[in-house]
Amino acid sequence: MNNIFTIAWNMVKRTIGSGRGLVTYIVLPSVIVAGLVALTGGSADNQSVLLYTNLDQGRAGEHVLSELARTGDYKLVQKADEAALKAAVIEQDGIAGILIPVNYSTGLVAGEGPQLGLYELKATEASIMLKMKMTDLGDRLKETAAMVSSSGGAAADREVQWAAVLQKVEKHNVGSVRTDYKLYPKVGLTTVTGFTLMFLMGLVTSSVSIIMDDRRQRTMLRMFSAPVRSFEIAIGNFLGSLTVGVIQIIVMLMLGRWILRYDYGLPMFTYFLILSAFMLVSMGIASTVAGLIRNPNNAGMLNALILTPTCMLGGCFWPLSIMPDYMQKAANFVPQKWAIQAVDIASTGGGWNELWLPFAILGLMAAVLLTIGSTILRPSQAGVGA
Repeated sequence: MNNIFTIAWNMVKRTIGSGRGLVTYIVLPSVIVAGLVALTGGSADNQSVLLYTNLDQGRAGEHVLSELARTGDYKLVQKADEAALKAAVIEQDGIAGILIPVNYSTGLVAGEGPQLGLYELKATEASIMLKMKMTDLGDRLKETAAMVSSSGGAAADREVQWAAVLQKVEKHNVGSVRTDYKLYPKVGLTTVTGFTLMFLMGLVTSSVSIIMDDRRQRTMLRMFSAPVRSFEIAIGNFLGSLTVGVIQIIVMLMLGRWILRYDYGLPMFTYFLILSAFMLVSMGIASTVAGLIRNPNNAGMLNALILTPTCMLGGCFWPLSIMPDYMQKAANFVPQKWAIQAVDIASTGGGWNELWLPFAILGLMAAVLLTIGSTILRPSQAGVGA
């Protein structure tokens, strides 16, 4: 055990013991993932901000704002006038801006057909949905105004009747209740998880490079003559790289959850366990690859031959559903697919009765790869002569 812990501690010091290693394997990945968090979900509150300016002195303007607020989809922010509204839209302080014109209520009752104003910097899904809601609200207000106007009477009486009708409408005595059980992954979570897995798997390159250096500098040969068994070397390198990976995971999760206030949509401990299980497989891959590669110059081919293809195949960059059937079947043999599937299951409310399968597959992959790596990891004469 002492040999294993000594090798593991040496691996940790060589990986992140220097300023360059700390920046490369801890700081840089955390900053990039934090940027993805900010882009995909860190500003979720701002996406529902709806700017408005109400210049109407009647009941219709209040009704429009009341109905929009009732949907629960928007956070209404008032602007003093039309110029301030346009400026705020240009600054992208909200998804769009609504202008309720002067005498909007009076014009509706008089049958003039005034229009609600909508300002948007660019067409988005949210702004298009808002435009549809505004059109529906405007049409219903016109129909109600036409009904009140057809009853006749003085203008003042029609205004009072108009206000009474809108007040009854806002009670919503007949309606529906929308229940969202959130049985779907959080938007952007798969992207954040995919890039996190990519950076975690980047430690494979570091681990293989360190093992190659040990082989080239005859450090591994001296270990074998100590005597130190091959499985102790493999497990020591495995635990050392795993420790670095766990530190990387903790920093990423703390930065996203407690600094950027990003809601991952699943328990933090469960997310940590999933990423840690993936790290086990990654380190198993590192042990196996290090045992197979005899020429240190070939270590640089890992990104092109293993890391990038498996990330692409496992769904780190795009959904698996858009890939052909044969590629979806091949994805079952890469750990990224099972890690992302475990995150999706946990984020949709699934328990351990469903999570056991991806965890079992990740554990089996790690055990098999570590066994192979400890068996074939030997000092190479070709490597010694480099």
